[in-house]
Amino acid sequence: MTVRFMGDGPSADEILRATEKIYGITMMELERTIDALSAGEFNEVKAAQTAIRDLRATALVVLQERGKVDQLRKQIVGHVGAGGALDLDEARAEIGRRLACLRSAGGSG
Repeated sequence: MTVRFMGDGPSADEILRATEKIYGITMMELERTIDALSAGEFNEVKAAQTAIRDLRATALVVLQERGKVDQLRKQIVGHVGAGGALDLDEARAEIGRRLACLRSAGGSG
């Protein structure tokens, strides 16, 4: 029996879709700013620039944090065993071998 410990966080595809959505919103805001500039509405520019900057900063923070979480998961998997699996059959066999050694050592003294 092999047990795999997997995180229940969002998948890479979900992260990518969320990031693409954020960039899509940013692009729409940028287009709105360009349209406002073309129409001579300079009061909209500052608000749009702030929104774009905030979206970019948020996206970067999310991606950085996701990278940290992925790195931690890889470290945890490295400590659990090869490939992140805990092989209970192998653990049981190792316990049996050690108990046999103890029995052998105990009976000879």
